[in-house]
Amino acid sequence: MTKPVDTPVTAMSEPDRISVELSSRRTGMSFQRTRLSADRTLMSVIRTSLSLISFGFTIFQMFAKAHQAGMLESSAAASHFGRALVLLGTLMLGLGIAYHVRFMVELRRQRAEMHHVGLVHGEGRFPVSLTLITAVALLVIGLFALASTVFSAGPFG
Repeated sequence: MTKPVDTPVTAMSEPDRISVELSSRRTGMSFQRTRLSADRTLMSVIRTSLSLISFGFTIFQMFAKAHQAGMLESSAAASHFGRALVLLGTLMLGLGIAYHVRFMVELRRQRAEMHHVGLVHGEGRFPVSLTLITAVALLVIGLFALASTVFSAGPFG
């Protein structure tokens, strides 16, 4: 006589049930690995964007101050280059955030679908991504830095 399906799987269960249970758990863990991989990808985008934004803002500020001190006749080219780097970093970060959110929504949809048909347990929810929160905060800072270079105003002016 076979045990009902809702009993927990143990080492004493039928081999087929053990195999299905282990497979289901491995599939559930693969969703977690995929989520963590997406976070690492977003961290790479953050790292590159932060470099572009900070380097561009530094170039902009350094040449603007040198021009104000009378060390340079014109700082227009360097200012435009610095502004372009800040813009590029901010756009890259915005696109990285959009890609990450779209990917995570699809991953959660797939996981919910597989949970609904009983292929994964789906007991735990995906936690809030601290990487995404950091990326959004950096995007806001990047937008302020960009506004500061364009309008010469704001918290970084």
